[in-house]
Amino acid sequence: MAGIVLRNVSKTYPSRDTDMAAVSGLDLDIHDNQFVTLLGPSGCGKTTTLRLIAGYLTPDTGTISVNGKVVSSSDGVIPPEDRCMGMVFQNYAVWPHKTVYENVVFGLKLRKVPADEARKRVDHALDLVNLTGLKKRYPSELSGGQQQRVALARSLIVEPSILLLDEPLSNLDAKLRERMRTELKQLQRRTGITFIYVTHDQAEALALSDQIAVIHGGRLQQYGTPREVYGRPANRVVADFMGLVNLVHGRVLGVVGGRATVSLLNDTRLDLPAPQGSAAGDPIEIAIRPENINLQKPVPGSSVLAMVSERIFLGNLTEYCATLASGEVLRVQTHPQEIFNVGDQVAVNVDASQCTIFQRT
Repeated sequence: MAGIVLRNVSKTYPSRDTDMAAVSGLDLDIHDNQFVTLLGPSGCGKTTTLRLIAGYLTPDTGTISVNGKVVSSSDGVIPPEDRCMGMVFQNYAVWPHKTVYENVVFGLKLRKVPADEARKRVDHALDLVNLTGLKKRYPSELSGGQQQRVALARSLIVEPSILLLDEPLSNLDAKLRERMRTELKQLQRRTGITFIYVTHDQAEALALSDQIAVIHGGRLQQYGTPREVYGRPANRVVADFMGLVNLVHGRVLGVVGGRATVSLLNDTRLDLPAPQGSAAGDPIEIAIRPENINLQKPVPGSSVLAMVSERIFLGNLTEYCATLASGEVLRVQTHPQEIFNVGDQVAVNVDASQCTIFQRT
């Protein structure tokens, strides 16, 4: 098992115009036996962070420690092959001219493991990834998911304490990706290995992770459980990136005891945790998830009215666009049996307990 600590880690790439900071002042604590996902858009620094942890890159500043031992600093790095880490790449990187057995056993041959023991360990690794009975096949005879499992088995067979995975499911079709997510999570539980996983797919991160590190612009924006990151985003960047969200403008009416009374949507009033330093009159923005808005037929006294301007049936839910008198459009998700028609007038109700408030500059 292995705990990983990154302290003030930075990495800058030289450019013709100006040096580009891929990672800036990153602090991160990854505990033993966790599935941790580095999540963010393309170019945010997540793969650079993974390669820094692996030892393929030298940080410009800061340190990376494993179990209290510094393995990377600006003074140098312990080579990848001496870190007891496995790496699974986006393109699988399996050898097409070698059988499944030959691909998986490769690391043991380098370590001069006796043949009998190597065979036992290959059989065990293939069993872990559900490839029993396929060791004589070549990659061309396997599906994309099976090739990905070969890459996993090859990394696991050397018994790493940390497994690094760089967008390993991005080349698979949607159904296979979903099945492989389940298999990866089960594999992590069975082995007890620390998994560090890179993806830009929010649904993948939410489904797999014990902890999610949201990275944007080379900086850590939030580190927490999937429920925390989705339901209580630390800032506007996280709220906007983590799935669908309505960002609604409002104003603080008053602050008492760490709670703010805010006005939004035709003077609708909500009571929310106050952002640090907020005061009456401050402009704010409220993040409201589509599933936390309820549509109803209008009744006398309904405070917020909207018109249904779009309806999209998605099978397990229906998504509506509700246009307010101000012209602002809210995206709303409901149970598919709650049916409204385009052009209907509806009352809009917001679950304040599930909203997050940010200061607006």
